[in-house]
Amino acid sequence: MKLSDYSYDLPEVLIADMPPTMRGASRLMVVHKQSGKLEDRKYGDVIDYLSAGDVLVLNDTRVIKARLEAVKANGAVRELIVLEKHGHDADWHLHRVMYRGRLSDGDELRVGEARITVVKVLGDGIAEVKSSQDLLDLTEQHGAVPLPPYMHRDATPLDVERYQTVWAKEKGSVAAPTASLNMTDEILDALRAKGVQVVYLTLHVGLGTFMPIRTDTIEEHHMHQEYFEIPAGTIAAIQTAKAAGKRVVALGTTVTRTLEYAHEAVLHHAPHDLSGEADIFIYPGYTFQVIDGLLTNYHAPKSTVLMLTAAFAGWDTLKKAYEHAVAERYHFLSYGDSMLILA
Repeated sequence: MKLSDYSYDLPEVLIADMPPTMRGASRLMVVHKQSGKLEDRKYGDVIDYLSAGDVLVLNDTRVIKARLEAVKANGAVRELIVLEKHGHDADWHLHRVMYRGRLSDGDELRVGEARITVVKVLGDGIAEVKSSQDLLDLTEQHGAVPLPPYMHRDATPLDVERYQTVWAKEKGSVAAPTASLNMTDEILDALRAKGVQVVYLTLHVGLGTFMPIRTDTIEEHHMHQEYFEIPAGTIAAIQTAKAAGKRVVALGTTVTRTLEYAHEAVLHHAPHDLSGEADIFIYPGYTFQVIDGLLTNYHAPKSTVLMLTAAFAGWDTLKKAYEHAVAERYHFLSYGDSMLILA
């Protein structure tokens, strides 16, 4: 399959570079896979499409303020982006960063009072560094929200709140699970009142999720690894729903990747806490094992997340939906509107 086949015309004016005035006030398109029917709704109307006994799975990762401005001994400034967490007990003194500018092995930089030493330049703009201060603490004190490059702006205090889910808990992502940015506590409470089970897992989102695919042959692309944890309670809820003929709905592609990567244990083993490194690349032709619905945002042309969504909806159906979204002036990408895809 060719990457160039999975594209569409996205007018730049439709790319949301700021969050909606009010969280949860965005639009929602409902896509019915079997019939191809499209419905234009409001985001809060998602309540109408989930039923008692269904399970909605959320990612509780927390975005760190990963962007740091570091100064070399000669006064030169280098931008560092502290990369995502790997492992339950990650060492945040010895960690990997993405950097902009030139760095060499042994270079020393400062961020505030902390001293950062380049242990090894690994290539592709990545280096392993050692910090005198825990990098997670350092990002909290001196870091900025790592907004996607297409926004063409620096993060504001508003982004500290809005480029984060309302239930964010486990620090470790360098990009938000953006489909979750529109969800509110009020909508979740209404879903629970209806009998929908809301459960959580953790996938720490890395910058690699948004890096361009560098080959036009899809099968040649290799996904980066992302650390995940799935609690036993989440697995038990999914198994119970499946046994009762109810649906499992993933809030976003990060949840989808996690559940599908671990589908054997999620569906067929006795519930227990799971953790690992997911590197699954889902594209059209993939048979979904766990999810029955996907609540997601509108993705960039030729992206891995667009191909995952195309695999679930069917490319012909999804392309029709995207063309409708463009015609109806929906907002696209991280701060944009959402789409609910149902079987």
